Amino acid sequence: MNQTPLNTISHFRHIRRANAKHRVRILAVLSACLLAGVLLTLMMGQSFTPLSTVLRVLGGADVPGSSFTVRELRLPRAVVSVLVGACFGLGGIAFQTMLRNPLASPDIIGISTGASTGAVFAIVVLSLSGPAVSLVAIAAGLGVSLLIYTLSWRQGVTGGRLILIGIGLAAMLQSITAYLLMRAPSWTLQEALRWITGSVNGAQLDQALPLFIALLLFGGLLLSRRRDLETLRMGDDLAAGLGVRLAVTRAIVVITAVALVSFATAVSGPVAFVAFLSGPIAARLMGRNGSLLVPSALVGALLVLLGDYAGQFLLPARYPVGIVTGVLGAPYLLYLIVRDNKTRGTL
Repeated sequence: MNQTPLNTISHFRHIRRANAKHRVRILAVLSACLLAGVLLTLMMGQSFTPLSTVLRVLGGADVPGSSFTVRELRLPRAVVSVLVGACFGLGGIAFQTMLRNPLASPDIIGISTGASTGAVFAIVVLSLSGPAVSLVAIAAGLGVSLLIYTLSWRQGVTGGRLILIGIGLAAMLQSITAYLLMRAPSWTLQEALRWITGSVNGAQLDQALPLFIALLLFGGLLLSRRRDLETLRMGDDLAAGLGVRLAVTRAIVVITAVALVSFATAVSGPVAFVAFLSGPIAARLMGRNGSLLVPSALVGALLVLLGDYAGQFLLPARYPVGIVTGVLGAPYLLYLIVRDNKTRGTL
């Protein structure tokens, strides 16, 4: 009789150790895949550069015929792709976890659309360029998220109401963007179109610093609240009973997630479905136990990095990364909508 509780405790400890080992293995595999992906994009393009040469260039050596290709063309694109994908992945899983619905992704509920509409407005109407466009995109993303949250508030925010309002607002913003593009002069149309499809063409290393700071600051803040965020998956009543300050946690999650998505959109435009796909993919790999923040960031980085490479070199024509991820994400969105009726929208 006295052995039963001890056996039960031992059993649960064994399960926890097994889950922890599984998480470490998956995180190690994802990290290795990301590193391999970065090296692949640095080595292979229109020409092949041996790994030894790539490492020499990264170490600061000047190798004729390779230094410019690796350091000036491929490296900025790879670094920006990784940072953009990580920001989208973190922002997406934060919203999906908080609202307990995989459809509650920033690119589904209109936050990314708001940032891209703001950027197009800045280019076409205000005739801005460079960092000024990015600042307008960030401000627009934050403003749209505040509007969605305000319109969704009815003595609290429910996931279903927020998603429906976000989808409706996203449709309105897309119409505004289409109107602005019709008015755009030919010399600004190409730049404006980048904010519709999502692209890392022309990426520069100086764009990576603000992204890295945003990822470090807002990603770190999200990670500091990961336990409260995971507790919210059990429901508001249970989370409150376990001591989670719902209003404070939600405010922190919304602000940090929107900031991450807005900074990423300000650099690459709205890369379709990366924020939407990263969390569910990470959940399938990691299981339901533990935080999905870091795995989702790694998955998002891989999606953008490999999607951009595929769009540039593996398809018959060259496509922006947003086109590639859109082709991957659209069927999954349809599947998820069908599955949502059976599972009530859990990751």
